[in-house]
Order: sequence, then C-alpha cells, then structure tokens
Amino acid sequence: MSHTVGAADLLQFAADTTEAYGVPSADAHLLADSLVTAELWGHPSHGMLRLPWYLDRVASGATATVAAPEVVTDNGAVLVVDGHDGLGQVLTDRAVTLGVDRARRHGISAVAVRNSGHFGTAAYFTRKAAEQGCVALLATNASPAMAPWGGREKRVGTNPWSVAAPGGRYGTVVMDIANTAVARGKIYHAKERGEPIPDGWAADADGVPTTDPRRAIEGLILPMAGHKGYAISFMFDVLAGVLTGSAFGSAVVGPYRSTGRSGVGHLLICVDIRSMADPAEFEQRMEALIEETKSTPTAPGTAEIFVPGEPEIRTAERLRTEGITLADDTWDSLARIADATAVSLPIPITPQELPA
Repeated sequence: MSHTVGAADLLQFAADTTEAYGVPSADAHLLADSLVTAELWGHPSHGMLRLPWYLDRVASGATATVAAPEVVTDNGAVLVVDGHDGLGQVLTDRAVTLGVDRARRHGISAVAVRNSGHFGTAAYFTRKAAEQGCVALLATNASPAMAPWGGREKRVGTNPWSVAAPGGRYGTVVMDIANTAVARGKIYHAKERGEPIPDGWAADADGVPTTDPRRAIEGLILPMAGHKGYAISFMFDVLAGVLTGSAFGSAVVGPYRSTGRSGVGHLLICVDIRSMADPAEFEQRMEALIEETKSTPTAPGTAEIFVPGEPEIRTAERLRTEGITLADDTWDSLARIADATAVSLPIPITPQELPA
C-alpha cells in the first residue's frame, strides 16, 4: 500500500517533528525543506527516509540541537567555519550566505566548513548561490562507501559535488553527482522498497557483485567510471576533508549511524559573475549553450534532450500537483516519529483529491 501526501503537508510534518526535538524553528524548516525538495526532484534517496537518521543523531547528542557556526579563519575571500557538530543543512546554508557575500566583495570566495554533518543534496545549496548571481561549486566528503581502486575494503566516501550556474530564461543549470556508480541513498531506498538494485552498482562484503541492497549496504558501492571515480572521490576528500581541517577517510561518520561525531567537511567556491562578465551577456551565452545542446538530434527512443538540472524541475512541477509517494518502510518510520513527538502524520491524498 502506497502513501501519497501533499508536499506542503509533508514539509510541515518534517518541520514540526524536527522542532519537537529541540531544533530552532527556522533550522527545522530548512532541514524539512531540503528533504521535501529532494522528494520533489525525484530523489527520494535524499528525502524523507533520511529524517529519522538526522533526528536519531540529534537525540543521541551526536548532532548539536542548535547549530553554532564559528568563523575561525577570515582572510577576506577565504573563510574557515567550524560547525561544532551542527546540522549539515544549517551550516551549509550559512556557508552559502557567507560565500555569496564574499564573492561579491572579492570576485571569488572559498568557504571551508569543518565539523559538519551530512547536508542532503548538494544542488539544494549551489542553486541558492546561482540564483544570487554566482557560479558555485560545492564539494563534501562522506563516510567510507567504496574501496580504493584494486582494494576490497571501504576506505573512500562517495564524496559528492555540485556545480550550478544561472541559465537565463532556462533557470538554473546544475550538476550534482556522487563519484560512485550510484548514491548510497539510492541503495537504502531500494532496500526500503524491497527491490533489487541493478548490476554494476555494488558488491557484497566479499567483493562479489550483488543486486541485493542489504548485502550492498554491508559491502561496497562501486566507483563510477572505474578508477576515475575513485581518483575524483579521493581528491574531493583532499578539498573537503584534509584542506578544511575536518575529518577525512575512514574517520568520517555518516548519517546512517546514530552516534559518533560526523566530522564531515565541505568546501564551497563561489565566483561572482559580475567580476568576469556582464551578467546579461553571460545569461545570453548560457542560453545559447543550452539551446545548442537541446537542439541536438535525438537518438532512437529519446523524446527530448535535457540539460543538467532540467529533469528535476520538470519532476517537481508534476509532483507538486500529484503529491509525493512514500515507500511503506519510510511511512512506517515517519509513523514512529509521529508517535514520539505527538505530531500528526500528514493525511494521505486519495485519487479523488488530486487536482484535475
């Protein structure tokens, strides 16, 4: 039995339950919005299934209830922020505010965040910077998920990254990828739905390829593009972990564990477009690139060419009308949160309630 709910109702539930755990209202709303936005973009792997993970870490004290980011190094265009174990979404949102401000002053900025936590989808934050006139790159590290190329033991995180830029009348173009064959959350989502995963995504604890998501979670996620994915992931740990002064390698703790300091590090680089080009001319050039790309003759079976970030916006437009369908396991975990917080579950939408 599926459970389809309206995005606004789901947002309110996530915000209210997070606030019930002692998180300030604005921060609770930010966390909730990041999760519901991921659902709307068609990425449930980074959506509501993660809410109990974040709240369990708050409850255990592994994540601070009230985020208190502290600027520990200020060199004008370069800042280092100590997150003191706050919610990753709250700390990264603060980094965007600082990064855009310093980019406007200096043309380019780099904001390093140490002692943070998992922040959800990177595109949620690079989009914010792009909407304020920047080209932004955000990198983060993560708990071990893949083996170094040729190895058979987890030592390297998925270490995702995102790049976003204004696209003129086409909105924001944005790339957001993990350096593994698939984001780890997609394997958790397959487990929640009771579905096998495709070949090529993961191996079990013995290094044998598997389509069983449970064995994959216990084992290894495979790198994208073979050794190239491993190398990119390694170097992003240099940028997000080693350089920022945060944890790195096997010292990073993921949101899947309810205890232990996370130690996640992020690096946000923002380029103020006005420092390099006239913004109107930049947008015209972006529109030309997008139009050239989208006008490419399509291969058999392909109806339309999309540019990065476009499928998510199309999906969000549809799901705002149709509602968000949650897997049974996800719904059950939300029911447990509802019981613990005395916050009512959102009422599922029936087909008759859907707009025409």
